[in-house]
Parts: sequence; C-alpha cells; structure tokens
Amino acid sequence: MDNEQFKEKMKERAYIEAGSEMHLHMHEMAQRARTLTAQMNGGYQPPERLRELFSELIGRPVDEGFGLFPPFYADYGGNITVGKNVFINSGCCFQDQGGIEIGDDVLIGQQVVIATLNHDLAPAKRANMLPAPVKIGNGVWIGAHATILAGVTIGDGAVVAAGAVVTKDVPANTVVGGVPAKAIKTVKE
Repeated sequence: MDNEQFKEKMKERAYIEAGSEMHLHMHEMAQRARTLTAQMNGGYQPPERLRELFSELIGRPVDEGFGLFPPFYADYGGNITVGKNVFINSGCCFQDQGGIEIGDDVLIGQQVVIATLNHDLAPAKRANMLPAPVKIGNGVWIGAHATILAGVTIGDGAVVAAGAVVTKDVPANTVVGGVPAKAIKTVKE
C-alpha cells in the first residue's frame, strides 16, 4: 500500500484492523515521520530548513509564510494539508492518519493535539481503529494545550480557547472553550 492508496481509504473512513495492510503501512510511515521530525527537533534549524523538512513530511510544499517552532511530532505525516500563512507553535502533536486539513492564516498554539483516530470500543477489537478527518478553516486561532478530536470541523474565523477539548464541530466566528468545549461568544470584526 502506498500513501495515496492509504489516503483514499482514509477519505472513505475505512475501518483499520490491527495487523492489516493499512495498519502496517501506518507503522512504516510512522518511522518516516519520526526520522523527519527528529531532524526538525534535534537542534536549531533556520526557518527555511524547517519549511523544507515539513514539506517533505507532508509530501507537498508549504508557502514562505509557513512558520513552525519545534519540537513538532506527527504519527504519520503524509496526510496533512496546510494553507498559506500558517503558524504552528512548539510541542504540537498531530495524529494525522485520518487527515488534517488546515486553512489559510491559521495560528496553532503550543502543545496542541490534533487526533484523527479512535480505537474500537469493544475490548476484543480495541487495537482496531476508526479514522475521521479534522478540518480547520481559514483564520482560525487554536490556543495552547487545546485538543481537537477526530471528525471535528472548525469553521472560518473561530477561536479555540487554551486547554479546550473540542469534541464537536465549531461554527464559523465562534469562540469555544472548556472540557468538552462549548460556545462562549461570537467573534465580531
């Protein structure tokens, strides 16, 4: 299985059985991601080099407005898309097997976790996984230590407060916070 075949399966939200071809492919890609993130995280890298390494990780170029403060961690790496002028602060962890789409002008705070997989709830099948993509709209700000769970879409202009755990979609121009995250107010221009 190659990355493109895997991503097609993830778009279909294909069930991932432990030990299956998809599962083994995830492990191979995890080793690749660990190698590239170790280069990002292992010492000072100038912004241009971080853009090169991140582009290699995700398999497509990022624009010159992309910024990253390491360390950065990804479980897969090959199922992330990033718009223009995105900034990812230090300590973020992206579990991107199910797909992470980040729009333009997005700010992601320190130690944000984005998860796109859930394990099967049945104890006998617990090692199996269910993917669901995370989509982050344009102009979104995600505060430090927030967690975005599988299947969530965050609308354009929304703000996720620091420490929030986002379990449901966030409407455009809405501030959410808490555990689980709830709407706090509307963003006004």
